[in-house]
Parts: sequence; C-alpha cells; structure tokens
Amino acid sequence: MNGEVKRLKRELQCEGAITNYYKDTVELPNGKTAVWDFVGHNGAAACIAVLEDGRLLMVRQYRNALDRYTLEIPAGGLNPQEPTIDAAARELSEETGYVCGKIEWLITIRTTVAFCNEKIDIYLATDLRKSVQHLDEDEFVDVRPYTLSDLEKMIYAGEIEDSKTIAAILAYKNKYRNMCE
Repeated sequence: MNGEVKRLKRELQCEGAITNYYKDTVELPNGKTAVWDFVGHNGAAACIAVLEDGRLLMVRQYRNALDRYTLEIPAGGLNPQEPTIDAAARELSEETGYVCGKIEWLITIRTTVAFCNEKIDIYLATDLRKSVQHLDEDEFVDVRPYTLSDLEKMIYAGEIEDSKTIAAILAYKNKYRNMCE
C-alpha cells in the first residue's frame, strides 16, 4: 500500500470525566476521505502486586460499562503530570491498602487501538506491607489474594475478561515463571 493516512480535522463531540469523544476526518491513501471515531484518554497505570507467599492481590469491583462485578489488578487513571510508576504505587495503596517496597515496569498495553489511545503501563509490585485502604467515595473494592494458577484457570474459563489484567497475569507468569508455582 502506498501513501499515508492524513488527519484533516478533529472535532470534539463530547467531553467526559475520563475520556473525550471526537470525530476525525482523514484523507486515505487513495485520496478519498473518511470519518472515524476517536476516544482520547489520559492514560492509566496498574500493577501486579505479589505477596511474600507468591499470591497475587486482586480487586473485585463493580464496572458500570459491563453492569457487573469484575476481578482485576489494581489500576487507575493518571493525575496531571503524574509519572505512571507513581500512579501504580498510589493505586495499589488506595485500592488494596498495601504499599510496596519495590516496583518495576512489567509491560505497556494499548487497550483498544482501533478507536482509543488509552495506554496503560503495568508494573510489578513486591515487598508488600499492609497499610490503610483509601477508596474514593464512589469506590467499593473487595481485595483478595489468589494463586497464579487459579488466576490462569479463571482467564481460560472466561471468568476474567479485563484485558489489562489478562495481559499482566500472563506477562508476569512468562517473565517470572521460575518464581511461580
């Protein structure tokens, strides 16, 4: 394929609390134009939190988009100018009530590349110690530890569908398999 796609116009359609919705007009390589949806997102950070016994801390919370509870790794949106490593540690503390002594980058994912620019940096948090959970007033989070084996079974049984959680668990298993069960 020769040629490039060139954005001609981006028009804000709706401004939301965590995303903005745009209509993009683009010129295609064949010279024709098309209108594409674009969802702008400020980014997020997440972490795989590993307890001393090797179990992973997971959060169960209600997700409005799915109208049900989901099991996920701790995660959340970025504050303005906040480095993702700081956001991951903050979300771990706020959602689980644990702080980490060590945190390192694991992977970066783009959740829905067809229409959204959301980027999530995922970290590995270890040397955990219990602290105090600090939930937002609209958050109700249940925290439970799971073995890697149980989580992997839940992924393949369709019980865990969240993309960041699946990517993080499988990346952790692949990278640190010698440490795992």
